[in-house]
Amino acid sequence: MKAVPIELKAANEYVAQNHRHHAPVYRDKFRFACMENGRICGVIQCGRPVARHLDNGKTIEVTRCCTDGTANACSFLYGRAARIAKEMGYEKIITYILDSESGGSLLAAGWTCDRESTGGGSWDTPSRRRSTTAPQCKKQRWVKDLR
Repeated sequence: MKAVPIELKAANEYVAQNHRHHAPVYRDKFRFACMENGRICGVIQCGRPVARHLDNGKTIEVTRCCTDGTANACSFLYGRAARIAKEMGYEKIITYILDSESGGSLLAAGWTCDRESTGGGSWDTPSRRRSTTAPQCKKQRWVKDLR
């Protein structure tokens, strides 16, 4: 398995075709794909943290991790994303997964569960209407310290 660059449009097309519950992202800071046997088997996209209180310029969030089910692709992507973020000067990398997911790939890549059952609910308010196809359930926050 190896990491290869991928353009935002191509990464978003891959997410649109393969992600179980999220739509493509509007923008990101960096992204890459993993290849095995000459074919793309996953993509990961990292951007500014969604939570305002975590958006300190030293933290980056994995906003999409999407694979076709190839063994070890998720842990490869999470591990490489942390390494790239560290090289870019970030001090922490975070991501959120559904409570129903095990986090085995994150654990294998050296991440730790920082917070269980966080978030959830709708972002829609009367003053700023929002609609989303993303799950509105509670999630787990996973983190890796890069210092």
